[in-house]
Amino acid sequence: QSDNWREIVNKKLHFPPELIPAIQEGNMAWVDSLLSLGDGIIRQLDESEDRLWREALNLSIRLGSEDIMTSLLLGVKFDFRQIHEALLVAVDTNQPRFVKHLLDRLDQEKGNKMDVRSFSMAIFDHSIDDSQFAPGVTPLTLACQKDLYEIVMMLTQRGHDIPMPHSISCTCLECRNGRQYDLLKFSLSRINTYRGIASRAYLSITSEDAMLSAFHHSRELRKLSKKEPEFKPQYLALELLCQEFAVELLGMCRNQSEVSTILNSAEEDSEDEELDEQTFEEGIPNLARLRLAVNYNQKQFVTHPICQQVLSSIWCGSLSGWRGSRTAWKLLVSLGIFITMPVLCLVYWIAPKSKLGKLLKVPVIKFLLHSASYMWFLITLLVESIFMEIYRSDFASRKQNILHNSLHMIWVAGFFWFECKEVWLEGLKSYFLDLWNILDMMVLSMYLASFTLRILIMLKGYFLCQDSSAQELCDYFTNTVREDWKQEDPQLIAETLFAVTSMLSFTRLAYILPAHESLGTLQISMGRMIDDMMRFMFILMIIGTAFLCGINNIYVPYVVSPHLGRFNETFNFLFWTMFGMANQEYVDMPDYALAEFVGRIFYGIFTLLIVIVLLNMLIAMISNSFQRIEDDADVEWKFARSKLYLSYFREGLTMPVPFNIIPSPKALFYVLRSIFQKICCCCNKKAPEYPPITSVSSNTLNSGGGQGEGRVPYRLQVTKALVHRYIEAARREFEESKRKDVGNRITELNKVVGRLHTEMKDFHQKLQWRRKSEPDQANILGKYIMGARNNFRDFDNNEAMGCENTGLHISTQHTEEEDDEKKEEEIKAGEMVSEEREEPESEGPVEPVPGEETTFETVSTPDV
Repeated sequence: QSDNWREIVNKKLHFPPELIPAIQEGNMAWVDSLLSLGDGIIRQLDESEDRLWREALNLSIRLGSEDIMTSLLLGVKFDFRQIHEALLVAVDTNQPRFVKHLLDRLDQEKGNKMDVRSFSMAIFDHSIDDSQFAPGVTPLTLACQKDLYEIVMMLTQRGHDIPMPHSISCTCLECRNGRQYDLLKFSLSRINTYRGIASRAYLSITSEDAMLSAFHHSRELRKLSKKEPEFKPQYLALELLCQEFAVELLGMCRNQSEVSTILNSAEEDSEDEELDEQTFEEGIPNLARLRLAVNYNQKQFVTHPICQQVLSSIWCGSLSGWRGSRTAWKLLVSLGIFITMPVLCLVYWIAPKSKLGKLLKVPVIKFLLHSASYMWFLITLLVESIFMEIYRSDFASRKQNILHNSLHMIWVAGFFWFECKEVWLEGLKSYFLDLWNILDMMVLSMYLASFTLRILIMLKGYFLCQDSSAQELCDYFTNTVREDWKQEDPQLIAETLFAVTSMLSFTRLAYILPAHESLGTLQISMGRMIDDMMRFMFILMIIGTAFLCGINNIYVPYVVSPHLGRFNETFNFLFWTMFGMANQEYVDMPDYALAEFVGRIFYGIFTLLIVIVLLNMLIAMISNSFQRIEDDADVEWKFARSKLYLSYFREGLTMPVPFNIIPSPKALFYVLRSIFQKICCCCNKKAPEYPPITSVSSNTLNSGGGQGEGRVPYRLQVTKALVHRYIEAARREFEESKRKDVGNRITELNKVVGRLHTEMKDFHQKLQWRRKSEPDQANILGKYIMGARNNFRDFDNNEAMGCENTGLHISTQHTEEEDDEKKEEEIKAGEMVSEEREEPESEGPVEPVPGEETTFETVSTPDV
């Protein structure tokens, strides 16, 4: 047998009770003797004492006793589960050396092929029920939650990973077993896994593009908060963590080149490619990452000062003085653009590349131009309404002139073409992500339907009058008065649609309000209030329908009440009751007491619920929504303004409505060029070349000076540089917090020492006061000492005399030196007594007085 031969003893090792005190004292020899390490045998554990051995190993790790932990690992056969928990303790106490030692032991147990998934499957182990760690917590997830970058790096290099949890509706074998075994453990395991995935440390170290991963995880966590409402606060907290991490990474940018690279790049997936393919005006970057943040509702990222500075600089373009100009000057320029809009459009149609044409492409000028066009459209609607009032008799009959109220259709045609081009440029999916686009489609559809119905009435009347057999229908569509029209008459439907679309067209003006801070905040608050009202209407509809049926059924058999007993009359009565405009006498029926009593009871309860409870609840909901917007008004307004800015950065769509329906030479040139490019398959765009980032080591980025497949893209170089700076900043912040913590402890220690000094000074003063109160104590003590010396002065002579009486002879010879020593001692004793009598008060330490019992108080000081 070799010297280092070991065997596993079949006999179980019982837990020695003295092991815990030995570990607490740090007595290495005692621990070795208890474990019997001298024979070199690894002993197995008793399953009934599993928790005791775990606590012993965990205690050695918490106390930082690496030698004791090594002895335990050498002398005891710990299995995977016990080492797993010990590893969690080492991570929890932030001890990288212990983590490395345990990982090495884990590699010895499992070999090179380490089953990292066994950590996540620990929920099936009953032994973790008594552990301080929640189910599903692995060493990597715990290190990520605590943002321990060094330990996370160590674990990931050893092959540890956090597998992405399956969908909440997943029906695979693993998910089914987890739910059936313990549903709570399964849910907690998912939460803890997402806590590790959404942590800053995991995103920084394991993600190639940490910022983009934070965006994706944020959207995923927001969806999970809706799918699992029982864990909604936890998911929303993790979503906020991802958003903050992306914002902090953006704050690590040091120059405009890095900002442009981050905001203009996107990953190669389907959605990001769709954003990357969207083109902006010449000289304006595509801002793919920023638009992705808008689509993912990353408000903190979009409203970051860096993003807002980029958007504002692009918004003003070459008009650098626009941002600092006064409001009066801006209003004057807007008025000039409103008046001269046709002339400006004509100049751009003729010479789009001229100086004035390029000026009109500036986003802020484009915004003012389109706003002026929409204002002209609203003025046209007002003018048509005035014409309808002037020619009221014609519009009330079949003889109305379609030209009097169809001028707005020129703008409608332009809006329709504008929306078609917007769908072509943005894509159908991105187009319908904006609710304003959905409103535009609804309004345009109703405008077209109204105009089509009016054209249909004219054509139908014309063709029916050509047929002699349809004279009755010809008279109906040409000469019939309004009172004889049917309820589903096309002209009635067309007029209703036109009235609705006119109202919605004016509300569409709210789209431009985010350009101003105060008006934009009010517009956002109004939108939130409308959302609250929609939810409130559902409850109101349920309660209103219930009382509508109840009250109507009471009064149906009685004809005496003309206002109740029919659904439409009862609905009108209850509707106006909510606003206090109904007559309460409608419920009275003196001849039918029972029905009248029940009707009054129903009406009273309805008034109590609707008028007092529900309407006040609606007011409270609206006030709460407004207050939430006001509390975060800056973020909400900047986010809404950013979406408005981005909508005017797109290429094309410069010509406002209705001039955009006129084909321009520029459009014809673009069509021919696109056809030529498709035929020749040329003009492949090349990505711009950027210099490598020098702030990150070449070993990390492999960014050589030459081109080739091994060179890391500039986007990834910038991302890794930002992550590197973020990690270094986090480490500096951690060290600074440690120094502050040590400083706080030193301050507390100084306070304790000062308090101890004060107590000792008080004690010293009390002793001096007691000595002053007994002035003759020293004189009495001196007399006592002299008396004792006198008693023992002739002790030798008395002893000799006693010996003579007993027949013993003892020689007592005294030298002169001994006599001199006795005299000197007597003189010193006298001087000591005199000094004690004449001793003045001093601030030095006080010696205890012999013969007097003195009590000293013990003051405990905290350990440093």
